[in-house]
Parts: sequence; C-alpha cells; structure tokens
Amino acid sequence: MKRKFNLLAFIWLSSIVAVNAQQANLQLSGTVKDVKDGKIYLQEFRNKMFFTIDSVTIVNGNFSFSTPVKLPELYGLTLEEQKSPYFLFLEDSPVNVQLDTSARYRNTLAEGSFSQDVFAEYSKQREVDIASFVDKYPSSIATAYILYRNYSYRLSPEEIESYVTKLSPSLQGTEYVKVLKDLVGVLQSVAIGKKAPDFQSRNQYGETVSFSEQLGKGYVLLDFWAAWCPPCRKENPNVVSAFQKYKDKGFSVVGFSLDKKKDAWEKAIADDHLDWVQLTDLTFWDSAPAKLYGVRAIPANLLIAPDGTIVAKNLRGEELHDKLGELLDKKDNLVVKK
Repeated sequence: MKRKFNLLAFIWLSSIVAVNAQQANLQLSGTVKDVKDGKIYLQEFRNKMFFTIDSVTIVNGNFSFSTPVKLPELYGLTLEEQKSPYFLFLEDSPVNVQLDTSARYRNTLAEGSFSQDVFAEYSKQREVDIASFVDKYPSSIATAYILYRNYSYRLSPEEIESYVTKLSPSLQGTEYVKVLKDLVGVLQSVAIGKKAPDFQSRNQYGETVSFSEQLGKGYVLLDFWAAWCPPCRKENPNVVSAFQKYKDKGFSVVGFSLDKKKDAWEKAIADDHLDWVQLTDLTFWDSAPAKLYGVRAIPANLLIAPDGTIVAKNLRGEELHDKLGELLDKKDNLVVKK
C-alpha cells in the first residue's frame, strides 16, 4: 500500500511540473490608449532580456494574440522593440490588457491573470518582507521571478536555498528556480576566502586575455559593469580615484563589461577614463564570466589578493578606499627589523 501511495504521489508531482511547462495558445486581447493602428509586439523573457516572438496589427486601437507559448510565464508587450516592454505574466486563461504606454505603463490595467495580480501587489509595495511574500504566494510564477530578478544578488546561498524550498513543486522546473538552485553552488564557490576562478575573454583590441595572468602582483579589483548601466557609470569615478591613489602601492583593476555594443563600450572606457585592463564577450546577461562569478546585478566587484584569494566583495564608495587603505597603507608604516 505504501509503495502504491508513493507511486501515486510521484505521478501527482510529475503532473504538477508538467502543467507548469505546458504549451498553450494565448488568449490575450486588449486596447492601446490613443493608438488606432500600427503594430504591437509580443516578447518572451529570457535571462533578463526580452525577445520578440510575434506581432499583430492594431485595428482601431484593439489587438489580439493567439500565439502558441509556454504558460504560465512572463512576457512583454511593446510598440517599439528596442524599448522596455510592459511586463505581463500570462497564464492559460483569457487575459485582457488596457495598455497605456505613457509614464512607463504606470496606468496600464491587466485582468485575468492571477500571477499578474501578484506581481502588481509586489510592485506597489515600497518595502517588501520577501519572506512573508513567499509564504503568501508560494505557487505563483511571479514569486519565483521576483526572487530570481530582485533578490538573487542580495541573498546568501543559504537564504536562496531556504526560499527555494518554500516554493511550490509546480515551480521547481522553471528557469527561475533552476537559476536560483545553480546560484547557490556558484556563490559558495566564489565566497570570501575562496580562490577566484579563471576565465578568458577579449580586450578592446581583440586580444585574448586570461584573468589569472592579471593576478599575483598585488590586489586586483575584478569590476563588473556596463556602458548602459547608470549606477555603474556613477561609480566609475570612485574606482578611478581608488586606482590613481593605490596603483603604485600594489593595486590594479580588471574591468569586465556586460555590454552588447562594442562602440558603446569603447566610448564609455574613454569617457570615464578607465585606464586599466578591460574585457568583454559582448553577450549582455549571457556572459560566461558573469555566470561564473554569480553576478546577477551590476555594478559588482570582487577584491582579490596576490595569492588569488577573494578578500572582499561589492565594495563601493568609501568602502573601497577604506579597504584598500587597510590592506595597502599599512605597508608604508611597517618597521623592518633586522
């Protein structure tokens, strides 16, 4: 009897996961405020990026999609493919959207998707108690997305693991949870006290550079950034200041960019006076080194000792100067005894 029960439980669990990954035709319709014609694009979300998968013509302000897609999942609606879309969690149910493109879609209304309602509730809160939120909505794909997108870079590996176990079995096969599970091991491998893993990439001159070749002569800041990232550009002058102050005392920087466009990357290097080794693979969030180091948000950095050991992470502003002063200024005060 117990064996039969376990078999039934396994079948039930498998069916839940299968439902999560089902293909279905969208039942998505809506209107676009102050727009009578033109095209509206449906975009699929993958690894912090949106990719157009279908488009329809707007007729008298109305549109409708019946595209075969995976549901439930996050999609985007936009009138311009190169601009950020309206984030829309879709389920296997009729959904109606009153799209208002002004004010970053702030006045857009969506009805028919429970996961969209969950996402809207989260978005309206200024300070979210994420533990309570996960407990309240453990079965919504919006919850898995929120953990993946907004908290994966704030949480310890142990916290991520704890939250993942609270999510419904129906979400365990989603890409969001898979990334979170993988991130647990990655973050543990690049924790303070661990050796910095090696990688290869190209500099702005097309030359292949091994990161390990930059280690061994002093402290190195591995700095993840991008030309398109305003917080990164705001922090760059601080890194430049630290570099100028400590470069003759055993400090260097290796920048790794999550850019997509080489010309924008090179212009930012010149404009921000980033006079140190710069690397990129121009693959945005698909970057292999970013994945290797568990980077889920930028700016991000790791300070690495001459022996390759990670000694600090995500030092910004005065914290960077204070840490470098602690490590390098004290050398000037050492008294050599004979």
